[in-house]
Amino acid sequence: MSDLEYTYAVARIRTKELSLFSAATIEQLLARKSYENCLQFLQEKGWGDSDTPLEAEKILTREREKTWEDIRELVKDMSVFGILDYPNVFHNLKAAIKEVCTEGHSANIFYKDTNPSAEEILEAVRNRDFGNLPAYMADAAAEAFETLLHTRDGQLCDVIVDRAALDAIYQAGKSAKDEIIRAYAESAVAVADIKIAVRSQKTAKSLEFMKRALAPCGSLNVEALAHAALGGPEAIRDYLAGTDYAEGAEALAVSPSAFERWCDNRIIYTIRPQKYNSFSVGPIVAYALARENEIKTVRIILSGKLNGLSDDSIRERVREMYV
Repeated sequence: MSDLEYTYAVARIRTKELSLFSAATIEQLLARKSYENCLQFLQEKGWGDSDTPLEAEKILTREREKTWEDIRELVKDMSVFGILDYPNVFHNLKAAIKEVCTEGHSANIFYKDTNPSAEEILEAVRNRDFGNLPAYMADAAAEAFETLLHTRDGQLCDVIVDRAALDAIYQAGKSAKDEIIRAYAESAVAVADIKIAVRSQKTAKSLEFMKRALAPCGSLNVEALAHAALGGPEAIRDYLAGTDYAEGAEALAVSPSAFERWCDNRIIYTIRPQKYNSFSVGPIVAYALARENEIKTVRIILSGKLNGLSDDSIRERVREMYV
């Protein structure tokens, strides 16, 4: 697309941004007394459609669909958004492998509207025709399938696919011409690596496990991170304190919830400069990520209300808003 076309698309996105939930709106949602009141609040804010049932998952799914409908209306070349689809695509790969290897006895949920589609991935796995899958996932698909088929080790299968997903995101970022895609890929992979290291430390995973799971990126030394994880939580915090992710070390010292919140907030910090850009795809990519963050935050609040958590406990998990 030309700069002029992006200028028009971004102007349209700016009007969409006006309906994004602010921190104040999130507080209003949090102040609702019950789960049902929260659903009514979302309905009042225009979430879902007139015929969408008053059910959390139906409402949230419809909101995600509306986001991409808006973007497809504005952008001719959707390939730039492919990197945002990778987590769902690789989730579908894991689900397909487990579906085939367990002969349909696993409760796997597939994401819709991915490229390749869930049906295409499932067919390739069923036929062991991994060459029909995109190059960025074909080898991992074959390895994960054979691993699960012969070892029944679901966790190792997940590690293989998850690592391939991170590698695909990072490579897509490196080859992207748009700065926001490069920045997003770097942050997304680094944050994922930190989460892997933290969880590996808590579950006493080996160095070999972490080396297999961690994906190299420019802003972290994954070998040093893995060795830090072997040394305990303080060693992880000490290592992160000397990187661009020092705030993650501070969050780790507070609580697991604070750390998970920081992980998602880091992406918001990465995309916020796009609010002042009007001549590239950047603001549109940022809007897509902001919507995903907004939907995730609403899901956290609804889950907390449904499970009877206190408002303070839910608030600790609430993500920072883009606007």
